Amino acid sequence: MAGQNIVTITDASFDQDVLRSEVPVLVDFWAEWCGPCRMMSPTIDAVAGEYAGRVKVGKVDVDANGDTAMRYNVRGIPTLLLFKAGRVVEQRVGAVGKSEVQKMLDSHVAAVPQS
Repeated sequence: MAGQNIVTITDASFDQDVLRSEVPVLVDFWAEWCGPCRMMSPTIDAVAGEYAGRVKVGKVDVDANGDTAMRYNVRGIPTLLLFKAGRVVEQRVGAVGKSEVQKMLDSHVAAVPQS
């Protein structure tokens, strides 16, 4: 359930994919059975395409990667965490609109250069 610009993140890959990333990382904690998570999927895919090269977007399946979900105290899904330099700088819980996700990213990401 991940688009072409989305990384599948696991407990084993989390530190490398997220904490050591050179760019901010938006992590979507989700589960296959979660209706609101499925509703968010097109938004996450769209944002991943629009912010490609400036933000890494990844998904963590909480059923398969419970250690990471527990490590970040994820109690409800979908949960979006934005990491920058290995720290959580923004968080949203529940299904949110695309504009809310963009607002979350825009304060931490360099603007697209105008040509």
